[in-house]
Amino acid sequence: MNKHVIVIGAGVVGLATAWRLHQRGHAVTIVDPAPASGASHAAAGMLAAVSEYAFEEESLLALSVPAARLYPQIVAELDQATVVGTGYRSTPTIVATADAADRELLRSLRAQQLELGLDVQDLTSREARALEPLLGPGISGAFLARDDHQITPRRLAGAYMSALEVCDDVHVVPERAVELLWRDERVVGVRLEPSERREGPVTHRFDEQPAWPSSEVVADVPPASPTPSVSAQQVIEADEVVVANGLESPRLGGLPRGLVWPIRPVHGDVLRLRTPERLRPLTTHTIRGLVHGRSVYIVPREDGTVVIGATEREDARDAVLAGSVLQLLRDAHELLPAVDDLELIEATARARPGTPDNAPLLGRVADGLLANTGTHRHGILLSAQNAVVISDLVDGTAAASDWQAFDPWRFSSDDRSETPTGASA
Repeated sequence: MNKHVIVIGAGVVGLATAWRLHQRGHAVTIVDPAPASGASHAAAGMLAAVSEYAFEEESLLALSVPAARLYPQIVAELDQATVVGTGYRSTPTIVATADAADRELLRSLRAQQLELGLDVQDLTSREARALEPLLGPGISGAFLARDDHQITPRRLAGAYMSALEVCDDVHVVPERAVELLWRDERVVGVRLEPSERREGPVTHRFDEQPAWPSSEVVADVPPASPTPSVSAQQVIEADEVVVANGLESPRLGGLPRGLVWPIRPVHGDVLRLRTPERLRPLTTHTIRGLVHGRSVYIVPREDGTVVIGATEREDARDAVLAGSVLQLLRDAHELLPAVDDLELIEATARARPGTPDNAPLLGRVADGLLANTGTHRHGILLSAQNAVVISDLVDGTAAASDWQAFDPWRFSSDDRSETPTGASA
């Protein structure tokens, strides 16, 4: 049976969910005051199920591996639906190490990756430089992850929005959902924040091309929240509501009593740089690495720009930090000294929605209510499979027990109650 589903949140996670629901034949309303302006705006877009794997995160592979395999299908669907490209590149990833300790750590990790059936090839320093001649002379070794690819998240979000906005059964509402509506112990919709209605299409710079002179560096921070007006509140009713708005998720009014979502902001600084013509291509592979225990990545785009990231800090500071920029450039230089000659065009800071176990909150919360949030640093990758899980639950073809490791109630008390904290329709 086709349903009307509200998706709260229009980052890549929410947009992927809306797209998959639409593909399944459901009507979708997307609610977000500033689509793709949060963590998706800063993300580098590495589809790295292998090189993103960390010790004791085996459960994530149930989502990340099928998600990576889904991306060619998603790109093909969007290519048919819109002329907006996604920046998808199927080139592999090289994971390089700066010293013997870094190499030993990744060698231990590789042993576990191989036990789990992941494809990781050990490379000598010479073999790595044969693949990428500009790798630094001091690297201690490397590993090749053939199945780890990349996409450009801003362009992906733009492609999703472009494809969805022309669908008769999809509506984008540029407002903030503040409260769930309940009727007879079931979620039946959302209440929106009072605001001045904006006419016209939703606009956003869904690209990494700078809108400023080439000599100017822009430090990008999240936009300030709009001030509500005194106009009447609006209500939207639906058969199902999906919470997919990351850090805002725990603040949503009307969540069930006893439900605990300990989502914390994990800030990251990301740099975007332009490669001079004489150095292009700087690298054809995505370069990831450990530099004296710190992670860094260098992601080459097809237009000659490069993304370098990302720090992880929990200091609640939205601004780009000078120390973070210094650390990123220093570590990137150790792996690829030629980054010294790149032109810095953007420094971005955003907060990722992290959970205590670094796994998403995914699944059914109550009748009429589903969660797809808390994806931390994996949001772009996991969005593909998370969307399938949510769509299966809406269709009634999957059981909650299928994804128990990501149960939205797992941080809550045992005496869960699927009754609201307020808000009735």
